[in-house]
Amino acid sequence: MKGITPFLWFDHQAEEAARFYTSVFKHSKLGNITHYGPSAAQASGRAKGSVLTVEFELDDRKFVALNGGPQFPFTEAVSFAVECKNQEEIDYYWDRLSEGGTPSVCGWLKDKYGLSWQIVPAELDELLKDDDPARSDRVMAAVLTMRKLDLAALRDAYEGVPAEVGR
Repeated sequence: MKGITPFLWFDHQAEEAARFYTSVFKHSKLGNITHYGPSAAQASGRAKGSVLTVEFELDDRKFVALNGGPQFPFTEAVSFAVECKNQEEIDYYWDRLSEGGTPSVCGWLKDKYGLSWQIVPAELDELLKDDDPARSDRVMAAVLTMRKLDLAALRDAYEGVPAEVGR
């Protein structure tokens, strides 16, 4: 098995989106771009020669963007989680991916193409899985009050530092 490749269905912005995503993520690159030939253009109503698919990699993970039409917009039912090592990375990915998009809650956002992302600290999983249910509950309660996640505030919640005393 060669692996699983996410296909992202766009109306007509596949190349633009792939270029945007590869500008945001380090260790990323554009790959092959295919175009609508005569048969596919006629069947789809797209212009012959317009972009059909764009292969790209984000942090060594392969994706394909497809210009398939407006009938299947993105929903929050599928999202991509970006694990960040520190607040600086959280701020970077949050700021870049939310440009022209819509911030949501709990570290989620929709980018300008409608694709959902979760920008989370890598250590969040460990904070939520703590053997002490009171600690993990405090962390989850803090997450539920945030848009962009604040790693220092999550650590304070884990330690039981009241929010008004913390950062």
